[in-house]
Amino acid sequence: MSTTTEKLDDPLRREVADVLKQLRPAVQSDGGDIELVDVSDDGLVRVRLLGACIGCPSSSMTLKLGVEQTLKSRIPRVREVICVN
Repeated sequence: MSTTTEKLDDPLRREVADVLKQLRPAVQSDGGDIELVDVSDDGLVRVRLLGACIGCPSSSMTLKLGVEQTLKSRIPRVREVICVN
């Protein structure tokens, strides 16, 4: 997961990165990966799916029902998670 030093100073981004770090092993166990791209001040989380997740028909369910729901339940400021290329 790539992060920049100045972005890690943002508490929301740090929280999101920590939760994604916990979720990554499950995604990696199926040959994929997830990278944090950005977290906006209004709670929009942008991620990039990698590996086997690219083109996988289940990736949208993993993103919304797995990643987004977990982030929202643990970090109330998270509004939505979207995948960027």
